[in-house]
Amino acid sequence: MAKQTINALVSGGKASAGPPLGPAIGPTGINIQKVISAINEKTKEFTGIQVPVKVILDTSTKEFDVEVGSPPTSALIIKEIGIEKGAGNREAVAGDISMEQVIKLVKMKRDALNTGSLKSGALQVLGTCVSMNVTCNGKSAKAVIEEINQGVHDKLFRE
Repeated sequence: MAKQTINALVSGGKASAGPPLGPAIGPTGINIQKVISAINEKTKEFTGIQVPVKVILDTSTKEFDVEVGSPPTSALIIKEIGIEKGAGNREAVAGDISMEQVIKLVKMKRDALNTGSLKSGALQVLGTCVSMNVTCNGKSAKAVIEEINQGVHDKLFRE
């Protein structure tokens, strides 16, 4: 049983049989289009974002498995609020995100955030907002983190 693993960064929902996947999969005899279709199906919710994928090929049975990693939190924030990048300086605000959008991103990244609760995940996402100079509900992300720590938003974190 010969297993081979290919790690690649693909544009969500838009993987192709070109490099890096095609040249790596082609010689194994495994159907490239089936692999590409599986990757695109599993990454479609990340359209427009670079997503890490791991393709595990079993060359003896011609079976494969696709594992999708999680895009960086900053990339999800940029896509969610429609900005090109975080602010380049401390004075400029790059954009504003709502608490509902923060919770949506926590749910998308839950496995990668390595957290058991929406609340701690929201703190992680807001920490990224701080570094990007993205506000939350019109307030600095640091202020919203403080509010979360004080329990102000607890009703939003009930699952």
